[in-house]
Amino acid sequence: MALLKTLKSIGNYFHEIYDGVASLMRGMKVTGKYMVSPGEVVTQQYPENRATLKMFDSFKGELVMPHDENNQNKCTACNSCARKCPNGSIEVISARVEGEDGRSKRVLDRYIYHLDMCTFCGLCVQACEEGAIEFSQEFEHAVFNRDNLVKQLNKPGSTAKPSSE
Repeated sequence: MALLKTLKSIGNYFHEIYDGVASLMRGMKVTGKYMVSPGEVVTQQYPENRATLKMFDSFKGELVMPHDENNQNKCTACNSCARKCPNGSIEVISARVEGEDGRSKRVLDRYIYHLDMCTFCGLCVQACEEGAIEFSQEFEHAVFNRDNLVKQLNKPGSTAKPSSE
């Protein structure tokens, strides 16, 4: 009985060696395939290809607020993006101004984005009914000073587009 148990453990030992070698050969086959057909390589030679690097369309780099040529944005300061953000990385600071009809209305004063707190979940972009914010393709965020990760997305002197009022 003891001899049978010993033979079985020796058999398992060689079987595990065979499985290890087979796994190694499968990995070497994949590596060899990429070595002889470089057109199928999916890795990027970053930063050497920085000028030509194209990220895929669904990539979420950094939150931006597009402005048109008249320095107007679509933000209505409704604060829905800030309410949806699970990390509190968005601050919408609004101001009250008197409109043409004499009624007080809320306008965007500053749109503060804390990039260091953002998890790029995209809930803010989904919550914005006006389409005022979007993710850009910018992905290089390394800075020496953490304060540089706090950004004001609305440009100085910008106003809301009249159609979004």
